[in-house]
This record gives sequence, C-alpha cells and structure tokens, in this order.
Amino acid sequence: MGGKYRIKGDRYPRMRRPRHRRRIVLGIVAGACALGLVGWGTLQLIDVFGGKGSTAQAAQDKRHCPSGTAGRATAAPPAAKPPAPASLTVNVYNATERAGLAKRTADELQKRGFKIGKVGNAPAAYDKKVNGAGILIGPTAATVGPLKVLATQLAGAQLKTDGRQTADLDLIIGGDFKALATPQEATAALSLLTRPAQPPATATC
Repeated sequence: MGGKYRIKGDRYPRMRRPRHRRRIVLGIVAGACALGLVGWGTLQLIDVFGGKGSTAQAAQDKRHCPSGTAGRATAAPPAAKPPAPASLTVNVYNATERAGLAKRTADELQKRGFKIGKVGNAPAAYDKKVNGAGILIGPTAATVGPLKVLATQLAGAQLKTDGRQTADLDLIIGGDFKALATPQEATAALSLLTRPAQPPATATC
C-alpha cells in the first residue's frame, strides 16, 4: 500500500469506532426509559383522579357480592305496630278539686275505643299534686307502645312507669287539664304513631 496507509515495520493502523457515538446511544436509551416512566406515572394519576380507580374498586366489590345482589338497597325494618286502643285498659283518676272530671273523661275514652278500669279520685301521692294536663303511668314494658297510644288522647301529658305487674294504665288528671285532644287531633296523632316515617334505605353491597 502506498500513501499514508503504507505499512512500515510491524505496526498497523487501528480502525476504532469513535467513542462519542457510544455515549450518544446510551443517552438515547436512558432518555427513552425516563420518558416511559414519566408516562406510566401520568397514566396512574389520571386513573386515580379520573375515577377509574374507584370504578375498579366497585367492580372488585361487586365480585364479592352474592349473585343478583350487587347495588341492591336494603330497606330498614318497619317499626313495630302499636297496640290498638281496644287492647288497653285505662284507669282514670282525678287529682283536681273539680268533681265528676274523672267520670266524664273515662266516658270519652270509652267512646274512642279504650277499655275503662277504675274511675275515681287520685291516690294520696298524686291528689292535688299534679301540675300540667296530667300524668300517664304504666309498667316499664308499656313505654314503647301502650303509653304512647294513650298519650295521643291527652296532649302535654307526662309519661311515667312504675313496678306494677299488671298491664293496665293510669290517667291522672292534673290541675291544668282542660279537655282531651279532639277526636280529629287524636286520630291524626295515632295515625302518625301507626305509620312512622321510615329511615332511608341503605345499600349493603
């Protein structure tokens, strides 16, 4: 060979690839990896804030629900039906100085369907000592139903329980008693007690 590539002695020219090309290739690969990571992270954020994450969770929850029950709302159990007036026995006592008040009140309650027990003056513990319209007394078990039913007939009456073993109720007329609730008012109050507003249904699955 001639010229500058002429072989002289035992040394040969070396044909090496320029080192700067390798650096360029490595830089391109590293940049592509970085962009891939950034894009993947962006997609994850979009899924979370775009609602897809919650959709996936809902789908997972649906898989755990029994067949045909997913998304079904469970209504609250209905309230216990209060007893009818005809099933309640009421003793009417007069704790005021107005004569004949217990008898007239008992007659009116009987017209409205209540059973009447004893009628007369209030016991010494209550005689002339009852403020307000009156007091309704019954056994502890009567708090939920019977006393509330009787209370629809006398607005503003106090409710009280004692240790009696019988199911009868006492209506003790107080000093501020004017009259029982009107039949229309009592019927409306009893209707609300019979059909109370139900709480909203809640979804269980």
